[in-house]
Amino acid sequence: MERNQNGSMYLKTLGLDPENQEAPIAFVESEKRMDGLFYRRNHFPYPEVDSDLLDIGGLTERNLRLTVAELKELPARTVTVVLKCAGNKRSLFSKKTFGEQWGKGALSLGTWTGVPLRSLLEKAGLKDGVQEIVFNGHDEGMQPGFDKTECYGRSLPLEKAIHPDTIVAYAYNGERIPECHGAPLRLIVPGWYAMASVKWLRTIQASADHFEGPFQTDDYVYYPHEDSDEDAEPVRQLRVNSTIQQPLDMAKAEKGEQIVKGIAWTGIGHIEKVEVSVDSGCTWEAAELEDGETEGVDYGWVPWSFKWHAEKAGIYKIFSRAKDSEGRVQPGEACWNRKGYGYNAIDRVKLKVLK
Repeated sequence: MERNQNGSMYLKTLGLDPENQEAPIAFVESEKRMDGLFYRRNHFPYPEVDSDLLDIGGLTERNLRLTVAELKELPARTVTVVLKCAGNKRSLFSKKTFGEQWGKGALSLGTWTGVPLRSLLEKAGLKDGVQEIVFNGHDEGMQPGFDKTECYGRSLPLEKAIHPDTIVAYAYNGERIPECHGAPLRLIVPGWYAMASVKWLRTIQASADHFEGPFQTDDYVYYPHEDSDEDAEPVRQLRVNSTIQQPLDMAKAEKGEQIVKGIAWTGIGHIEKVEVSVDSGCTWEAAELEDGETEGVDYGWVPWSFKWHAEKAGIYKIFSRAKDSEGRVQPGEACWNRKGYGYNAIDRVKLKVLK
């Protein structure tokens, strides 16, 4: 449980050095504010950031050095986004993988405000031949397998970098970004797993080459084979997914009306349908989407609910599956990969209805 004795919600700690904590997703309501309950994913200890400068350069007509105050003077864009660790639900793979054993709470929802990255790149002036935009954060350190200290770095293909909703954010839910979530500046890449949304952003570099940093070419790659790198693919867009928030797994209830509720999200398009089964997937019925038509939701999650009547005592296996506007549906089994990324199998809980 993610509630203390006073009934207050708290983060579930998976690691302290560096700090990695899950959100109490079963108890989070559908509102966009998750202040204090936003999950935490770190590769290194928190950096001590003593500068609010952002350097932009590389294959550009001019180098830029901008302060947060200067960024705030530029036209802003606000996006509401699900940020989700690529390892969310890793612990649910039947064949276990190494890494933080995240449950269902390595995701959160928030509203971010900042400057479209496209505007900054136009201001710098991209030269011919730019293929990727590289981002580096202030956080750095050593990890197993590293032969030197590395800062956290990622790149985006130019097409994604210049998307109007890819922003350099300076505010979260209308206030300064908390230090633990990337202040003073954080890249926000809607629709992609959150490893792309580089925290404590310090440099942006235009490049004609493919970025080869360890968090790009080793981590955050789908390796479908245990002993081979064959068929490897980069982790990018969020897979369509849903989570049952209530009832809790292994909960008990009296006979009568039951309410199943949860959230669903996707990386492209929008959530079109959520279905629920209370008989181990033999039959399915449509859940009610809280926001009705979801076409305007874009990068947020969609709350859903389903009412049913439990006439008999027994153990019920309750499933949920989401479908998005691109025709993607949650599969019965997740695609195993040796780093445990992208789990999106049909969600499952058990409910015991008493006599």
